[in-house]
Amino acid sequence: MKNVVDSVENQIAKNLQYDHGLGLTDYRALRLLSDASDSELRMQELSSLLGLNQSSVTRLVERLEKRGYTIRDLCPKDKRGVYTVLTGRGREIQELAGKDYEGYLIAALDMVSSNEENKVIVENLRQLTYSHS
Repeated sequence: MKNVVDSVENQIAKNLQYDHGLGLTDYRALRLLSDASDSELRMQELSSLLGLNQSSVTRLVERLEKRGYTIRDLCPKDKRGVYTVLTGRGREIQELAGKDYEGYLIAALDMVSSNEENKVIVENLRQLTYSHS
């Protein structure tokens, strides 16, 4: 199962990078911010949702900021709390990449299902994916 998921994620990552200049984690962060209330998340919350440690999220957010996709903002109630906020440019790139994401996923699943051993796993992944869409 892990090899199937790794193969699918690697293929999606290659497509996102090639077509949109985004890493898979970059895309996931932008998607989470896009779906969040007011298009913002506390750094700790983003860290938790992505399954990354604090320093990895800090580097991720710095990359996104350099490209103009996010900005950081202090929490008005708790000056120690830092939010990551999606910019208009960040929303645009997320929407463009998001339009292609499902196609990348379908193609990646098709590719790994060509191996007979993976057909049942891929079918279950398809059911999970499309039942949560």
